[in-house]
Amino acid sequence: MDRNAGGVLFKGRQPTRLEEFLPLSTANLYILLALAEEERHGYAVMLEVNEASEGAIKLGPGTLYRSIQDLLKDGLIQESASRPVRNEDQRRRYYGLTGLGRKVLASESRRLASVVALAKSRKVLQRLPT
Repeated sequence: MDRNAGGVLFKGRQPTRLEEFLPLSTANLYILLALAEEERHGYAVMLEVNEASEGAIKLGPGTLYRSIQDLLKDGLIQESASRPVRNEDQRRRYYGLTGLGRKVLASESRRLASVVALAKSRKVLQRLPT
């Protein structure tokens, strides 16, 4: 394990620029968005992704936990030592964004916003005739 200049501990790759994380996979993007406001355990992340995407994104346990492991390795999320809810099942692991994770999420959000702006300028998002 190595530390980057910001002191973040990496078990996996060590990107030198935020853009090296981009584009995020759909699963990783939605997981980071689910953790943007509060720490959550895996099942709560799965429910939040389903709700936020209005059912369009359904993460199965395999995809969810594989993605969580990758995000942990890359230093974008971290396991929380605290439990937001008392008397909760101690086997549940809670996850939250790291500072790097917030920066990567913001960078990806800006990238996607610029794609949407381009699509609007090219009138791609206009209503199609019925």
